[in-house]
Amino acid sequence: MSQTSDAMELREEDINGHMAVALALLTGFDHAPRIGKAVAEQGVEKSSGIGTRRRFRSTTPGLVTQRRTPAGAVQLLARIEGADEGDALVSPQQAVVMNVLRRAIAIALAVAENVAEQSGLGDLKRANLEGSLPAARKSEFSELLAAEALVTLYVFGNATAYLLSSHLPEVSVEVGDVDEVLTDNGQTALHGALWELDQDIAAHGSDDERLVATVAAFAEVLMEKVALRAQGAPRLEGFASASWRVEADDFTVSGFSPASKAKSTKLTMTFKKPNEVVGNHIAKYQAMKLAKMLMAYDFDRRLNPFAELGGFIFTFMGDGAPGTGKTTLIQMMAGLISEYCGNAGYPFRYQNLSTDNIDSYQGKSGQNAKAFINNIIDPSVIGFGTIDDIDQLAGKRGDRQSSAGQLEITAVLMESFAGANTVVRGNCTFGMFSNYPENVDDALRQRAGARFLVDGPQTREDYVDILYLLMGKNHDIPLGQHEVFEAQQIKKAVAASFEGHSKPHEAGLLTVYEAVRGEIGELDTINKLGTYLKGIQEADPRFTGRAIKNITDAVKVRAMDFELPDEWMEQPDLFLFKGYDEKKAMIEGMRQPITVEMVVQEINRYADSEFRYADKSDEVAIENAVRDMGRMAEAKKRYLSGGEQ
Repeated sequence: MSQTSDAMELREEDINGHMAVALALLTGFDHAPRIGKAVAEQGVEKSSGIGTRRRFRSTTPGLVTQRRTPAGAVQLLARIEGADEGDALVSPQQAVVMNVLRRAIAIALAVAENVAEQSGLGDLKRANLEGSLPAARKSEFSELLAAEALVTLYVFGNATAYLLSSHLPEVSVEVGDVDEVLTDNGQTALHGALWELDQDIAAHGSDDERLVATVAAFAEVLMEKVALRAQGAPRLEGFASASWRVEADDFTVSGFSPASKAKSTKLTMTFKKPNEVVGNHIAKYQAMKLAKMLMAYDFDRRLNPFAELGGFIFTFMGDGAPGTGKTTLIQMMAGLISEYCGNAGYPFRYQNLSTDNIDSYQGKSGQNAKAFINNIIDPSVIGFGTIDDIDQLAGKRGDRQSSAGQLEITAVLMESFAGANTVVRGNCTFGMFSNYPENVDDALRQRAGARFLVDGPQTREDYVDILYLLMGKNHDIPLGQHEVFEAQQIKKAVAASFEGHSKPHEAGLLTVYEAVRGEIGELDTINKLGTYLKGIQEADPRFTGRAIKNITDAVKVRAMDFELPDEWMEQPDLFLFKGYDEKKAMIEGMRQPITVEMVVQEINRYADSEFRYADKSDEVAIENAVRDMGRMAEAKKRYLSGGEQ
């Protein structure tokens, strides 16, 4: 799923071995389109390029001739040179596009060749050339050739989009769908794609900026089209599960997942300071700790000491009633990470998965969710991904109200957050937020390793603080006898909040707790704690082994119950820029011992949330059933009375 340092190296000599073929393809070849239509047939005026005013620069000084293009020929270099209305010199943007396309083709051919050798296609090709291909293997041969074509096209589009990403202009171009996707073999597939790219440049590449935008847009659309086609195609398992690393370009081919540059996302949100988050003590404290934990990530080792030692939060869920401060919490955490990354010069990427990503086109919603995940887990950035109102975005399996797009998103998130291929490096975290967590699929909700109860202001002091904060300064109302934000001193407030979980809050869980304690006494051994967990499972069958893992992870977080000093964030040399082993040793020295009280509190905190969700979910189900029964009763009454109201 992720771009890992375990990727196979794609050697420069392998890529360079295909450069001549790539240049030949860009220089010119003949292609008769099978599916796509030429721009002339579509009624679009051609830009300067093939068959018009393109100038050919001879190697003989002073000699200028006109290049003649036979019908059906594709000459992309000439087409690209014609994007500036016939200027005799190649512009820097044109040179970039030419070099990007040549390298992208060479990378695609090198990867396809590697895949062919692993899949056995190379042997079948040689047997076919010698006329010794067994009849029984012709079907396999055809399937492998089609797979080679899809691999070649996807890697070509992926490499092109990646290599052009740092050269994109402000303008954007809509190129429409890619039609000429041919799957005879890799070479024919490239012919079709380059022919269509030539047509798009003719239609849209009227100047240098639009040329770059056109090629980039074509690459993105090509990737989407090929990835969709690949979903039902055989013989692609080897490519989909493997990775290749092109070190010179810092580019990783990771199956049908688009690569992305290690660049920051420019944030336009309003950041909040921790003291502007009133109440929500545990959620605020954990968010502040997590922001600093992310900064311990080592870009050379591609691992975070917290992820190795335990206590790193990869996924968390924040739930609470509307207006209790979930958005403010997101703004605070994103602001802290952005500030820390700015001090250290680290690339920071923030993205929110919203309802805009639900698409009626089959498979597109899942693709959007996968692209969101890949952007955040990119090991070359510090990432923070949020999924606000997840109950609306991700469908609940078995719920007839869930759309196909919502269910696609649920499947992607479940696989990404705790799937077989999930790799937790400690460079990113995902926060799921909801006013109605009981409407989230049970299995997806349990993939949230930590629970942040966002309950807003609770005490009288909290309400005075939030009123003072929101009133601003344009008034003369006296404050009265109150120390502003004294109640928000995080250490004191958090200690009280954790202490409050020494006993369960939810009535159903409290019954289990008291029954177990009545039988076995104080929960002071692992045996007794395990008996309590079994009692919870008997009361709620959804309390499974995953719940136990989440609880133990939360306990390990408590063992890391310290904040990295602010000076370490402000002066990166003190901690952030040190080697991985030294950072790990510094963190280990601050770790706290695990106590029975911690374990009991974390069991109660987690189980309270599950009982709270279950009670609300059951109540919603009962209300819906009552409503349905009422409708049926009214329908039966009207039916028996002959349809009269």
